[in-house]
Formats: sequence, C-alpha cells, structure tokens
Amino acid sequence: MILIKAGDFIKKQPASIFNDAIGPIMRGPSSSHVAASVRIGNLARQLIGGRLKNVVIEFERQGAIAPTYHTQGTDIGLAAGLLGLQPDDQTLPISLEKAREENIGIKFKITDFIADHPNTIKMMLANQKGEKINLRAISVGGGLIEINKIDEFSLLICGDFYETLLFYSGITSKEAKKIVEQIKKEIKEIAYIDLSENSKQGQGIINLKSSSKLSPSKILWLQKLKNILYIKQLAPVMPVVSIKDCIVPYNTASKILSYWEKDGGELWELAALYESSRGKLTQAKIFSKMGEIVNILKSSIKTGLKGTFYQDRILGPQAWLIEKANRENKLIPGGALNHIIAFTMAMMEVKSSMGLIVAAPTAGSCGVIPGAILGTAQYMNLDDDKIIKAMLASGIIGVFISEQATFSAEVCGCQAECGAASAMAAAGLVQLIGGNVKQGIDAASIALQNMLGLICDPVANRVEVPCLGKNVMAATNAFAAANMIISGVDVVIPLDETIKAMYDVGVSLPAELRCTGRGGLSTTETALKIMGKMKS
Repeated sequence: MILIKAGDFIKKQPASIFNDAIGPIMRGPSSSHVAASVRIGNLARQLIGGRLKNVVIEFERQGAIAPTYHTQGTDIGLAAGLLGLQPDDQTLPISLEKAREENIGIKFKITDFIADHPNTIKMMLANQKGEKINLRAISVGGGLIEINKIDEFSLLICGDFYETLLFYSGITSKEAKKIVEQIKKEIKEIAYIDLSENSKQGQGIINLKSSSKLSPSKILWLQKLKNILYIKQLAPVMPVVSIKDCIVPYNTASKILSYWEKDGGELWELAALYESSRGKLTQAKIFSKMGEIVNILKSSIKTGLKGTFYQDRILGPQAWLIEKANRENKLIPGGALNHIIAFTMAMMEVKSSMGLIVAAPTAGSCGVIPGAILGTAQYMNLDDDKIIKAMLASGIIGVFISEQATFSAEVCGCQAECGAASAMAAAGLVQLIGGNVKQGIDAASIALQNMLGLICDPVANRVEVPCLGKNVMAATNAFAAANMIISGVDVVIPLDETIKAMYDVGVSLPAELRCTGRGGLSTTETALKIMGKMKS
C-alpha cells in the first residue's frame, strides 16, 4: 500500500472514482461551469450563514469563464448552489429566477485580477444581518472544486470533508499553534488541521477536517477556546467523503500493474479495491453506486434516442437518425460501431437539453464512455453486471489521469476531456469483453495517444459543436484501441508517460484553443453568425 498522506496539514486527497472520474450526476452543458459552480455556491451559502441578501461574483477578464459564464451555465450553477440546490435538481435552469424571487441580489462582473487558474471565481457575500465574507474558488475540471481563500486567509477546501472553521483574533502565532495542539489532543476524530494566519494582526482561521460532523458538545468545547470569534461548519458537497490518513494501494498505471502482477485480479476488482481504500466503502456499496449510475446512463440514452428539445441550443435531435438508419440497414455496416455512435449522440443531446446525465469524466465528454460501453453491450447482449464492471474499470483509468494531469479543457484542451474519456472507455471495453489488467491499461494508452493535441473550440460558446463529433470520435477511437490491444498490437508508450505527454501538450496550447471561444472553429464566419443569433 502507498501512503498518500499522513499527519496534519493536508493539501489534497487522492482522487476518487465517484468524486473525480465517474460523476457528478448533473444537469447542464458543462461540469466545470455548472456542477462545480453549484458546489462552490453551496459551500459559500453554508459559509455566510443566515439569509442571503447580496452576492457579487467576479470572473477574471483573461480567464476561460469570462466569455462563457452565461452560455455554459456558470451563472445558473452558482445561483443554484446559493439556493441550496444540487447539481441534478430539475429546477436548476431557472435558478436565477428563483434567486430573484427570494430577493437575493446576484451580480456578475468581469474584472482584472491576478488568477493562477483560468477557472477562478471571486465572491463577496452579504446576509440579512449585515455580515460579509469574501472567498476565492477554482473550478478544477469535471465538477471538482477548490476554495483556496476566505477573506485574506489562504486554505484548501475541496468539498470532500466536513469542515469546521474557527475564526480567531487577538492572539500570536505561537498561541494559535498551541490551540491547534489542544484540539489535536481533545478531538480524536479530526482527520487534518490546517492553520491559516496573519501573525501581524493576530488573526486567522483554524480549519478542522473530519469524516463526520463534529458533535454539539465538541463545538461547545471549541467555542470556549481563547479568542475564538465564531465557528462555521460546512458539510461536504462530494459524493465520497474523505477519511483520515487515506492510504490507497496505487495511484498510477505502473503501480497497479505491479500490484496485478503480484496479486492478480480483474481491472474492475482493482478499481473497487482502490475506491474501498479511498473512502472506506464496501465492494457491495461500490458496485451498487455504480449500478445506480448505469441505470441513469441507460435512461438518459433512451431519452436521447426519443429526441430532446431545448430552446437555447444550436443542434436539434439527431441521434434518432442514426438509430433509424441503422435499423433500416442504410448505414455502412459497422456492427457495434453504429450503436456506439447513436448512443454517444443521444447522451450529448440530453446534456444539451439540461437533462439528467453523468459527467464521466466531464459533461463535455459525457457521451464517450456510456456510448462506447453501453452501445457495445447492447450489440453483444451483455447484462448490467458486465456493464458495471466495465464502468469501474473506466473509473480507475480516470483516477490515474486525475492524479497526474487534469480533466479541464480550460487547462489542457479537449484532449483532457474527450481524450481522457476515450482512454477510460477503451479500458472499460477491454473489461467488457474479458481482457486482463495490462490489456486494459494499454488500450487506454493507445486511445489517449490518438487524441493528443485535440483543441477545445466550442461554437457560440455552447458545448455542442464540434463537441458532438469529438465525442463520437473519442468513443469509436476507444473501440479501435480496445480491439488493437486485444489483437496483440504493441502499445509502445506506457499509459503514465502518455498522460504526462497529454498534460505537457495541453499547457503548451495557446489559451485561444482551450475552451475560451477565441480560436479554432469558434471564430469562423459561420460560428460568429450563429453566436449573433443565440442568446448572449
């Protein structure tokens, strides 16, 4: 087993299949914009407490959110979170109207400030009591988030722990550290303690992270500590809560291969072992959670094939055309491929109509994994048990990508979304047909190798064109990669090296080609005409 983190002062927990790779369950065109914003808004709501009055939200002018915050749903996501809604709430599209009905003033501003990440959000919140608080947050990609600043204090909240924030004033740095030691001795269930302070002013925040909410008696004890002004408790917003001293068996492809060579097992079993170690979940619970996700995916595809409608989008329903032409034998014979194309398109169309989807690993690439795995499973008449195992195998590949790179197109282009999804799907397909762990890992590498350099250039800042075609390409690429490896084709470049190459390529791409709507197809004459016709 590999010790990922022990002791105090946590920075970031290991990736989780359900937190990072297969999920969130959500509505909306973009997990970076909608699901992440809901989670940030939810934590901000908990942080300010009381009845909200005004919220001012700022996006950095040169960042990726400024040109896309309305068209990709950052605004409705933040409003939904501030209202206490979840990413899958069916009323999410009208969250701004609901906020107005509750007399919450929400103002969006594009300003100039220094931001280390293109998806940085600044918020100032005030409640009816006149209390105010400022925070800075990042949408990391795939619905993952970080709150890295509250008022002037730097800290890290990722939404995967119960957080107890102790705001103090009037004590020295030495006294603050003594308080931390007192807390460690008194409250054993705390996983980590982080101290953010301004020693000159004698102010700061002591951040206690735990896997369960601290009891009222513990809070009462904390309130009696010297110079504690007030305490805020935040509930997690991620599906898998993190644990103390988290130890996982592997966090790279090379390490899982070493484990498999020694102890054996199928890729889905090693994925379940990882997730069990990550969040203390039983294999039965993990299987059940993935089964629920599979049911959502099947329902979404069924809905998409019937045809979906949404006013503010570029493309109408088209997946049914592929399905119909395939039934009528009008298509070039493709076996499972034609099912994959139809299923992938169906998922994307549900996403574009604000229907219920699973971002796997992102909403912008949500068609790839279910399209490839469920399309192939239908053609081969395979049961849900095999589909669930294939999804788990996909999930562990997503963990390795999350640990070593990113799912954010704003950071690394569409290769980090559709490319990552293609790699995950390839491993899932190998699992689906009974391949071994090495074959699954190698199929993922070939699939990702084929997608390096893929840019993100959404037309009219909608996640539709060319996203639909890129999802189809990624799903069929996964199919090809899986068959290549099963046939014995040489992978040449190991998966970990391919992931590193993907990241290096991504950060080398110009910002115009990383989901800003400032390059590629986004700036063609036709795209600009479409932009003029759409809602701004």
